[in-house]
Amino acid sequence: MPWSNQGGGSGGGGGGGPWGGGGGGKSPWGSGPQSSGPKPPDLEEILRRGQDKLRGVLPGGNLGSKGFALLALAALALWGFSGFFKVEPDELGAVLRFGKNVREVQPGLNYHLPYPIETVLTPKALRVNKIDIGMRTVDDARRGASVRDVPEESLMLTGDENIVDVDFSVLWKVKPTGVGDYLFNIQNPEGTVKAVAESAMREVVGRSDIQPILTGARQTIENAVQELMQKTLDQYGAGILVQQVQLQKVDPPTQVIDAFRDVQAARADLERSVNESQTYANRVVPEARGRVAQITQAAEAYKSQTVAEAQGQTSRFNNIYEQYKKAPEVTRARMYLETMERVLGGADKIIMDSGREGGGGVVPYLPLRELDRPAQAQPRTQTGARP
Repeated sequence: MPWSNQGGGSGGGGGGGPWGGGGGGKSPWGSGPQSSGPKPPDLEEILRRGQDKLRGVLPGGNLGSKGFALLALAALALWGFSGFFKVEPDELGAVLRFGKNVREVQPGLNYHLPYPIETVLTPKALRVNKIDIGMRTVDDARRGASVRDVPEESLMLTGDENIVDVDFSVLWKVKPTGVGDYLFNIQNPEGTVKAVAESAMREVVGRSDIQPILTGARQTIENAVQELMQKTLDQYGAGILVQQVQLQKVDPPTQVIDAFRDVQAARADLERSVNESQTYANRVVPEARGRVAQITQAAEAYKSQTVAEAQGQTSRFNNIYEQYKKAPEVTRARMYLETMERVLGGADKIIMDSGREGGGGVVPYLPLRELDRPAQAQPRTQTGARP
């Protein structure tokens, strides 16, 4: 053989193998540089020593049928124990049987059939991942972390043909029951999630006008993008769960941002004026309604009073009329006397009927006006009276 002549002896002394024996341990490529340090251990020597120790342990000093059986059992036990494996708290395991996914295992100590029958893959399935779109975080030793815009990702066209700059983040993780899909259905999970997120955001923004996007439609856009992303990833069978979509910055392009800010300020003033007007209306309208209710209640009260009085007078007239029908002359005389009493009750004149028998039996008495005074004032007045 080509390396047998480098040993220096004929026929090879006690060297075993191409580098052994009386050749001084030279390699087939020549003597090479001589090293003064310790030489590496001889593999054949180590194997020979292991065989010698094994013969000393086994009964009889040689490998018999029992020895081979013990070795086989030991090897089989070691092979069986090699199937234990540990899944970390943020991982999930996918057990493969001859390369086919057969089951998923949870964090902790688990077991699978030893290699090569079954193997296991343990991706970081329980860890929440974050992808930024439209921006990048740059670490600078002097200035610290800073955010850099990526216009080719963030500039989008709205439904009313305006351009808007949208930066957003996506939080995602592997589905608890989708580890196999995550491992075998997609090749680049992060790139897939990023592409789907950007496509979904462009579709949602393309269906919306710029004004709601810049003002109060952030939550609606986030929910719509998350729903569309999850639907697309489920169609791919990616085994990925989109937890949240967060809009970081929504602004017009830098060239026209000042004009848009002026428009926003004008809209804010408009909303403030509308709110002030609504507040004034909310204060004045209840007062006017209160006054209307007060006037209405007063009119109802007056109506009720007038109707009651009219009904009372009607009832009184009807009662008098009933009595009149029973005794017309007496009722007529009584009505006449009561009417005259009511009419002449406040007059300051005394009328005497003197047509009968010299005055009708009435004694002339002066002054006649004193007859209208109270009774207690009459004694003082009568002292000066004369017939």
